[in-house]
Amino acid sequence: MRFKLIPLMGVLMIVAAVGLGAATVALGQGWNATGTMGGFYPGGIMGSGGPVSGHPISIDRAVDIAQQTAAGYSSRTLTVDEVMEFQNNFYASIKEQDSGIGAFELLINRASGAISPELGPNIMWNTAYGMMARGGMMGVVAQPDAAMTVSKERAASIAQNWLDRNLSGAATRPPDPFYGYYTVDFEKGGKLVGMLSVNGYGGQVWFHTWHGGFIQSRDLGK
Repeated sequence: MRFKLIPLMGVLMIVAAVGLGAATVALGQGWNATGTMGGFYPGGIMGSGGPVSGHPISIDRAVDIAQQTAAGYSSRTLTVDEVMEFQNNFYASIKEQDSGIGAFELLINRASGAISPELGPNIMWNTAYGMMARGGMMGVVAQPDAAMTVSKERAASIAQNWLDRNLSGAATRPPDPFYGYYTVDFEKGGKLVGMLSVNGYGGQVWFHTWHGGFIQSRDLGK
């Protein structure tokens, strides 16, 4: 059995190395204001950074940056649905104007205005614009293989059950559908405090730990 195990271990090591390389590419790249892939942006993982000292850019400037990014995609008509300001970053939700489905999520550095794909589900679960899209990674538009098997109502229930176990007193807002997953904002005491995502096929929950405290938001959805 030993002579069979060694080649298998070699294959597994190669697969792991390829996967790590892909993750490194995804984490080391950012979008510029035209929506195309750019180089690594300083200021922390994915350009998000930590709490900003000094004077950060305004939410109006963050909205402008997000809109420029959405307008840079020629293959689909994209629009900015929402921009949120947190302690560690701005968050922007970009959706397809024709379908109303979320396309991808951005982080905008509060100090420099640098943009990059959001961590987690936006990269790993997005079947049309993320790493799971056929033909490439972020920015490559592909049709998902199948409709999500987890309904919007079921995603809300899964998210609420997770909050009940981990953040007592928090309540979900209606889930926003993306390709392959839902992102769910949640509030406590009537005020928004954070977000999580629910996988649209298996129901797994991914809590967004990188934002920091919520400051304000700008709803641009129509």
